[in-house]
Amino acid sequence: MPALAEELVQLKPDVIVASNTTAALAAKRATQSILIVTPILGGAVNLGLVKSHSRPGGNVTGILAFIDGLPGKQVEIALELIPTATKLGVLFNPTNPADTAQRQEIEAAGAAKGIKVVAAKARTKGDLDPAFTSLTAAGVQVVIVVRDTLLLGERVHIAELAAAAHLPTVAGIAEHAKAGGLIAYGISTPANVRRAAYFVDKMLKGAKASDLPVEFPTKVELVINLKTAKALGLSIAPSLLSRADEVIE
Repeated sequence: MPALAEELVQLKPDVIVASNTTAALAAKRATQSILIVTPILGGAVNLGLVKSHSRPGGNVTGILAFIDGLPGKQVEIALELIPTATKLGVLFNPTNPADTAQRQEIEAAGAAKGIKVVAAKARTKGDLDPAFTSLTAAGVQVVIVVRDTLLLGERVHIAELAAAAHLPTVAGIAEHAKAGGLIAYGISTPANVRRAAYFVDKMLKGAKASDLPVEFPTKVELVINLKTAKALGLSIAPSLLSRADEVIE
């Protein structure tokens, strides 16, 4: 990623659209002057990408990928699926700082409900098989797949591993459910990316990233895959189905 960012900076664009936090970090290290827009932004203040959400102060701005409390809602959905669950798995990428924040919130939400949370790390796609082996061995009854670029890219394989382990999943990105996972609840990536065009337009007309506040996402979506539910032998509560933005049958 740093090499790609350096190559892009050499082309001297007016604006760089960095797809996610990792890309934004690489771009900011490569340039302090070219404006950067990030539609999927996490931990921006802690990572030094912006001084504050209201006053970014540098050359980076964009739309947040998370809302405080969202991972806790995923825990609630997991318990709606399996009300008798006592162990919850969480699949995350430890090399992504945003993943750690999600994992910690999931662990806190689980502890508040008396649920043990078992974490499984996947730094590369080669870690996914052993990760699911460890979750199965730990006896988890449902797995939360955090919002992460690596995990999104491996969504089909993750769905296959979950099916083989007979484990329902609650993911943070809709595409996981569309790829065969059970449920996804999280920020709409397409909505954030479309909104990024607003920032690009403003910047090309002379606005500075430092003056454009980081925005909160406006669309959260719930997607349920009933085909997967049937394969797992699970019935989805009507109260959960009625809240779904999309149901895959």
